[in-house]
Amino acid sequence: MKFGVEFVPREPFWRTTLYTIEAERLGFDYVWITDHYNNRNVFTTLTTAAIYTRSIKLGVGVTNPYIRHPAATASAVASLAEMAPDRVVLGIGAGDRATLEGIGIEIIKPLSAVKESVHIIKELLAGNQVSIDGSVFKVKSASLNFKCRSHVPIYIGAQGPLMLSLAGEIGDGVLINASHPKDFRYAIEYVKKGVEKASRDVKSVDIVAYTSFSVADDEAKAVEASKQVVAFIVAGSPEAVLERHGINLETASRIRELIVSGRFGEAFKSVTTDMIDAFSVSGSPSSVAKRIDECLKVGVTQFVVGSPIGPQPYEAMRIISSKIIPMFKAE
Repeated sequence: MKFGVEFVPREPFWRTTLYTIEAERLGFDYVWITDHYNNRNVFTTLTTAAIYTRSIKLGVGVTNPYIRHPAATASAVASLAEMAPDRVVLGIGAGDRATLEGIGIEIIKPLSAVKESVHIIKELLAGNQVSIDGSVFKVKSASLNFKCRSHVPIYIGAQGPLMLSLAGEIGDGVLINASHPKDFRYAIEYVKKGVEKASRDVKSVDIVAYTSFSVADDEAKAVEASKQVVAFIVAGSPEAVLERHGINLETASRIRELIVSGRFGEAFKSVTTDMIDAFSVSGSPSSVAKRIDECLKVGVTQFVVGSPIGPQPYEAMRIISSKIIPMFKAE
């Protein structure tokens, strides 16, 4: 099992850089930086992190084909790979609908957009000239004026069956935004269908659990810290996902209404134990280690600890490093 940590670059660049330095020192394999226009720029943030680290892999987690053209993304990751050879990983998905629509960008043909983007990016990174008359992108004789210094694996952020299958077909990895073994078991079946379609080996695809995570020695504090994130996950989850976990639809709808109306405190208080279990990995070191082991057994190969990480993120990272990672690195 590989371990990653996700940071949202809301804070000044130097603080995210310090988090990344600490993650490397503590033995994390990957750092993933989110990409939303209203936070610090993901490539600027990763560039600074690259300067001050030596081994940790630097992931874009994740960009999309709409806010940035895939040719521009290829140039950005190739430039980053020049600074940190063999350490750069690109995550790409359809994007966050609410965020994009808020700035007037419509998500059109997401499956085709991601598939065509991956093709364009791979070709440009390989030093090839690209021409494509796709359903989303029309590219005529595009190429980079410099050579990408190392291979950049491309991971596809996926939740729906078709995108999961596409990830298995063309991705080096798949980023599954979930926290429960039920969801990973469901998702991996579709990833395997894509793998089979492309006559690949499933072992060639890094299956990443991109989780909402919270750990502390005091289990109650860890669970409490996760409620804010879980509330937003519940509010955005389709009914089919809620039903898979036996979540009361009326309660979920109420949380959604409270968040939309800006009554966040009431929404967070409405989060139930079942919701926390379904949509986060929260608790003491022993309880979260049990959940990680369950994810490993269903086929997850990289486990990413995402927001909030814990009531005190630095302390949570130290707990993960000293009490959890060694349990899965012993062999």
